[in-house]
Amino acid sequence: MPRRVDHEERRRAIAEALWRIACARGLDGASLRDVAAEAGISLGQLQHYFSSKDEMLVFALKYLGGLAEERIRARLLGLNGPPSPRDVLRETVMEMLPLDDASRTGNLVQIAYFVRALHDERLRGHAKEGIPALRAFFADQVRTGIERGEVDASRDADAEAMLLIALTDGLTTHLLLEACDQDETKSLLDGHLDRLFTP
Repeated sequence: MPRRVDHEERRRAIAEALWRIACARGLDGASLRDVAAEAGISLGQLQHYFSSKDEMLVFALKYLGGLAEERIRARLLGLNGPPSPRDVLRETVMEMLPLDDASRTGNLVQIAYFVRALHDERLRGHAKEGIPALRAFFADQVRTGIERGEVDASRDADAEAMLLIALTDGLTTHLLLEACDQDETKSLLDGHLDRLFTP
């Protein structure tokens, strides 16, 4: 009796093949056929799950995002006691930075997607939709810090959230280019959070 195919598992395997290609050589020259070969399946099998590279890329990014959220939850659960707003921000940004293989892969796939989205209106919509949610999440942590007396009440939570996103993006670029190392990156992040969480 033939083994039943787990369709969600197959979609994840295709996404992982796409990640490997994105990390090795980017996505511009990669075709659906290339991804199918990397995943060890036929082109027809791949097209059963994804009709286009863009559809496959959107799924891969959402899958990556879900894995990152799981790792952030694990980081926070590993802390001693309930996490403070500063802890939540630090552990979230630490997971977003390319400090290990998993987060580096995620960043390389996002960069490949970003490059495509610059020239494609539909993809740009997908690329932008996560930013307001991340900014709102960061801003909520800053507001909680203000309420707890850990952040100066004169701080603009929304502006601070966007500055933290911009800092994370900048540090990501410098890490990927090896223009700064992990110790310096962590020190810069902690310094920024120390200045923010000073009432």
